[in-house]
Amino acid sequence: MKVIERAAATASLAEYTTDIGNDALVVTSDGQPVAALVPIQNADMETVALSTNREFLDLIERSRARVRAEGGIPGAEMRCRFEQ
Repeated sequence: MKVIERAAATASLAEYTTDIGNDALVVTSDGQPVAALVPIQNADMETVALSTNREFLDLIERSRARVRAEGGIPGAEMRCRFEQ
């Protein structure tokens, strides 16, 4: 992981994306992280958009909590429901 202070981040975004490689670049302000530039492999725009959408992430977490609390539907039963 590379770290750069915001005041020292004077290159263009294009330059940073060219040099990122397989590491994340974390931008800090007074030593505190404020942004990150991360390489993305094998992802489409929808995946990227949803993975940073707080509403969507909250929905997923609520669904997981409900399955933990109440249990879920086994895959075999789900397949039967769709075959009907």
